[in-house]
This record gives sequence, structure tokens and C-alpha cells, in this order.
Amino acid sequence: MTDRPDRPDRVVPETARRRRRPTKQGTVLSEQVIVDTALRLVGQHGAQAFTVRRLGLALGADPSAIYRYFHSTDDLLLAVADELIGLGLDGWRPTGDWRADLREVGMRIHARSLAHPQAAVLAAYRTTGRANEIRAIETMLGILREAGFPDPDAVSLYHAFIDQALGFAVLDSAALALPATARHADNGVWDTAYRGLSPDTHPHIAATADLLAADMRRSAYPLALDLLLDALAARLPS
Repeated sequence: MTDRPDRPDRVVPETARRRRRPTKQGTVLSEQVIVDTALRLVGQHGAQAFTVRRLGLALGADPSAIYRYFHSTDDLLLAVADELIGLGLDGWRPTGDWRADLREVGMRIHARSLAHPQAAVLAAYRTTGRANEIRAIETMLGILREAGFPDPDAVSLYHAFIDQALGFAVLDSAALALPATARHADNGVWDTAYRGLSPDTHPHIAATADLLAADMRRSAYPLALDLLLDALAARLPS
């Protein structure tokens, strides 16, 4: 993704920058339209091929118009990262069961990342400071504090929870973002390399080779999440 120096003087309020006429594509520019289009382009072409010029072409607008909405391409990237967070939370409602609620939030984060693997690899490690991230942190801290965890524990457990969720999101998204031939080749290694190992030299792999070949093709996140939630439950004050 190409970048340019910050130009905060160029970014103007939404009411002042809204176009009176639609773009060549019939679109009235807004932050949301730009973010949605950027998310789609990153998914189609990958992060390395994403440029503001390509974004401008997709919007039917001069690329320089993007900088009336965002200080830089990094600012736009943060908005895309925040959009992914928001998509994961949209439609979710707490049930009052802290464990079920945290599990659902974690699985939503993971699923949304896999739905946009190129963007997830690019953005999951960023701290946006934007509305959706703030909403997510407030939500998860609220779940933990209302469950009865003291504030120091709530913060450290939130940290462990979100790092696990984002770590698996990046790991699994990176695998999905591989070219299909590379992804197929990686999966095939469990058959070609591991199933053929001798029990004389590698008894544990040989004994479990079929199980390995099946299990390593799917994400371990649901199991890892349940193990983390078990650990959290054990630390909950009685």
C-alpha cells in the first residue's frame, strides 16, 4: 500500500466536503463509501497491490479526493481495521452469560477476519482508537467486570482474550490469503511428508498421522478459546 505524508490541513468536516454531484460511478463520496470500497479492493487484489490511485478509479473520483477524508493511506488503513471490528460486532447482543458472550465475540472476530483475510492480515495488529475499537473494548471489559472479575484481572484477561483472538485471526487469515496452489500444497504436506514417517524413527507421529492430517487442516481457535475460557472461569472470584 502506498502512502504519503500526513496532510491534516486537507481533511475537512463531512458537511463541508460532501460532493454535490456523484462520481463517475454514480456514488456520492463519504468516509464509509471509501472504507467499504478499500475493503473490497484489498480483498480482490491484496494489500500490496492496493493503491489510492486504484481506489480512486474504483470510486470514479480523482485519487486526491481521498485525502479530503483521510490524512494519509495509513489513516485509511486504520479506518479499514476499525470497520472489520465493527462488522464483527454488528448484530451481537449480550445474553448476561459472561462465558457465552465472550465466546460469541471471539468467534465473531475470527469469522469476520476469515471473511476478509487480506484485510485482516494487513490490519489486525493495528490499534485504531476509533469508534468500533472503543466499542469493542468497552463491551469486553464490561462483560468481565460485570462477571465479577476485579479491575486488574479484567484488564489482563481482556488483553489475553483479544490477543488470542487476533493472533488466530491473522494466522488463519494468512493461510486463506495464500494462492490456492500454495494453500493446497501446504495441506498436502500432512499426507506426503508425515504419513510416510516410520514408526521406528517417529513413533508418535506415525501413530497419529491420520489424526494430524485431518486436524491440522482446520483452525484450532475454537478449542484454544474454550481452554482460555476454562482458565478464566477458574480465576473468577467465588
